[in-house]
Amino acid sequence: MTSITTQDYSIHFNSEGYKALNAHLKATHYSKIFLLADENTNIDCVPLFLANIDADITYDILEIESGEDQKNIEISLGLWEALSEYGADRKSLLINIGGGVITDLGGFIASTFKRGINFINVPTTLLAMVDASIGGKTGIDLDHLKNQIGVVNTGEMVLIDTQFLGTLPENQMRSGLAEMLKHGLISSKAYWNKFKDLSNLTVEDLDLLIYESVLIKKNIVEQDPNEENLRKTLNFGHTLGHAIESYFLSHPDKKELLHGEAIAVGMILACYLSTQVTGLSEATNEDIKTTLLNTFDKVTFETSDYAPIIELLKYDKKNEHGNINFVLLKDIGKPQINCIVDNDLIIEAFKFYAK
Repeated sequence: MTSITTQDYSIHFNSEGYKALNAHLKATHYSKIFLLADENTNIDCVPLFLANIDADITYDILEIESGEDQKNIEISLGLWEALSEYGADRKSLLINIGGGVITDLGGFIASTFKRGINFINVPTTLLAMVDASIGGKTGIDLDHLKNQIGVVNTGEMVLIDTQFLGTLPENQMRSGLAEMLKHGLISSKAYWNKFKDLSNLTVEDLDLLIYESVLIKKNIVEQDPNEENLRKTLNFGHTLGHAIESYFLSHPDKKELLHGEAIAVGMILACYLSTQVTGLSEATNEDIKTTLLNTFDKVTFETSDYAPIIELLKYDKKNEHGNINFVLLKDIGKPQINCIVDNDLIIEAFKFYAK
């Protein structure tokens, strides 16, 4: 697949990606190279990555435990200290090999260590390939509040190798599909329709869908890098989705949800809100709900969950001047930003989801 060039960096795919990376490493002469991975990607992905590196490099591996709960200031402090102890300087490189937690955290670590060192993202999950590693958003959580601390800073390149997807469990693959479905809902009815029947999906089909999803996000980010207007549409389903994810993460009696699982719920809720606020048709709303629930297991909510989830909405990053701003749909491919929604309507949306 042809590389995708953005204003600041390039996104390379499969074998062509390693050619680009090897050329970059030979030309740049980094003082030190560090690989950031979790215990899973260090075993399953790092050896495959290194087998494709023909540059003569030495490296140190920084390993953390897997999971969203690792994306915090304590882990960041440990990584900054490790880089310092291993002699990292301004001419060092950090290569982030993992899912969204690794690319978010690694990008943040690199962007802040010694006021910024170079980094490269090598996403190994579907979610990270189509979303987390693209667009320059880096960051960590504040307690259980998602991505409250961070900077927007792009790496030197992104290398997407779809071989890594063979290491993923099924629920992680589904989690990534949520962001791809979102790209269709906010930008392209034709792309959305490609996900109606995934039963005959081939590896080649998936590669092309990933490529198209990356293009959708790339085009949106380039038009609005600082999230003033259009880029906000990428948060469709995330206002309530992030609140649900944070709520389930912070309650030991709740089963922890993967990011995509929470966002799938958030998109169903946002579509119901869209029927009440922005004129999304009932038929389209039902079609979206059916498609999403054919892919994602239904999540059970108690009525006592509604109020604390709604309370978490005040921490959403899109909020301005005390208003909670939703991204809703007028139709598939026609999003509307900065929508204000009454709390009673949000509770109605949860009841619609529960039906």
